[in-house]
Amino acid sequence: MAANAIARFQFLQPYPFPKPSVLLSKVPHSSSPRFSINVPNVNNPYRIHFRKFSAVTSPLCSTSGSIPESAESSESSTSIVGDLLDYLNESWTQFHATAEAKRQLIAAGFHLLKENEKWDLQPGGRYFFTRNMSSLVAFAIGKKYSIGNGFHVIAAHTDSPCLKLKPKSASTKSGYLMVNVQLYGGGLWHTWFDRDLSVAGRVILRADDGSFLHRLVKITRPLLRVPTLAIHLNRTVNQDGFKPNLETQLIPLLATKTENATADSTEKSNVSSSKDVHHQLLLQILSDELSCKIDDIVSVELNLCDTQPSCLGGANNEFIFSGRLDNLASSFCGLRALVDSCALPEDLSNEHAIRMIALFDNEEVGSDSYQGAGAPTMFEAMRRITHCLSHQSAGESDFARAIRHSFLVSADMAHGVHPNFVDKHEEHHRPELQKGLVIKHNANQRYATSGVTSFLFKEVARLHSLPTQDFVVRNDMGCGSTIGPILASGVGIRTVDCGIAQLSMHSVREICGKEDIDIAYKHFKAFYQTFSSIDRKLIVD
Repeated sequence: MAANAIARFQFLQPYPFPKPSVLLSKVPHSSSPRFSINVPNVNNPYRIHFRKFSAVTSPLCSTSGSIPESAESSESSTSIVGDLLDYLNESWTQFHATAEAKRQLIAAGFHLLKENEKWDLQPGGRYFFTRNMSSLVAFAIGKKYSIGNGFHVIAAHTDSPCLKLKPKSASTKSGYLMVNVQLYGGGLWHTWFDRDLSVAGRVILRADDGSFLHRLVKITRPLLRVPTLAIHLNRTVNQDGFKPNLETQLIPLLATKTENATADSTEKSNVSSSKDVHHQLLLQILSDELSCKIDDIVSVELNLCDTQPSCLGGANNEFIFSGRLDNLASSFCGLRALVDSCALPEDLSNEHAIRMIALFDNEEVGSDSYQGAGAPTMFEAMRRITHCLSHQSAGESDFARAIRHSFLVSADMAHGVHPNFVDKHEEHHRPELQKGLVIKHNANQRYATSGVTSFLFKEVARLHSLPTQDFVVRNDMGCGSTIGPILASGVGIRTVDCGIAQLSMHSVREICGKEDIDIAYKHFKAFYQTFSSIDRKLIVD
């Protein structure tokens, strides 16, 4: 990191392992350039450099001393895979994902806005705001923008299925300190057994002056584990299937119980506090990480997280092995596309629209929250932007015209065909890894794609020689959904649903193709840069 780089927020804790992009840069390989992110200089405040990446091996996943020849081919100078791995390893929770996105936007020269303050916006400007430190909206205004022009939006989500601490998490069983958890989203919960787990999230601290501080925390060492029952005590598990009771058998171990660790489960004070409901040992670990006293911790909101780093895998390092690919992979590709599409002053000089990305929380549980896509956050921002740029003279019809000119890309991971379960896919719609973005269709509007929106998004790809695929669920199976229909129906904005193909969706450890990350990034960037010219060629009443 350059000496003049903007420092990470104080609530982000140091990363315990060498970052994948740093490790990869040390592997003897081609002469393709690699360099680190730099803060914009005073002569060119728009320019931001990210690490260029040559993904040839994955030291975090393999100790093999040889690299297959097929992995020796040099990567495109525009690859963002290394930076995605860094982002995933920073972003253990929706809070950390949003904070890291915030850091990158500030480093790129975007101006931070507050929803509860007055906005002063100008054509050519780049801005963003956060909500709850788990959702974010960023936008860049074209220099040729005029009132009534549209918004070109990529929307994704920051949350993933996980285990979360219950409000009263402390319990003891058979001489063990246990941590009670609740289920968040529709996870493949059996994959959380026998994993090296820890905690991350946010806490509220009481300051010396009586005020309160919001801090993010991440304990990077293995702290918790949910052990499976030995087969000797469950002889029929392989025949009957592994079917744990999620209330009584999915409880992580924290430690063996000591004599001085029992008070928090048997003796309660009359005044409720964090130390009354969580193990003292866990609170001590948090306070050590935050450099505060246990009594300063007044509230915690923690996720359980897998400590294994995100990395490359496969014989040719063609896969990404990671938790939270759904949907941080989409979030990062969209974020990076927006930043890079307006990195230079001239990038917005001929733009008539407003480029936007919206990252929401709580998609995995329906989006109906203050920070979810079900809240009017994005549309309120659009209306406010329109009003600001009209110099307070905008009428109701101006915002309505802007919405009619707008287009939204709902980006959420897609189901790649599983080689061991091919029959779970419709015969003619079997997306493959490494073959480009998947356009999602559903006649019952579980996805918001229409014939028109599919065509327009594919036209962006065609003009830039990028591959696309199509997905439709089998008629004898239910279909999942995304934030696409929620946003499309919110004010009536044209929407296409798409995603990067992956395997093991909602597992603690997921898989996607390395090439698809760069394809998605290029497709999203092309959308920002060329959609205005494509859209005006088709008129649908």
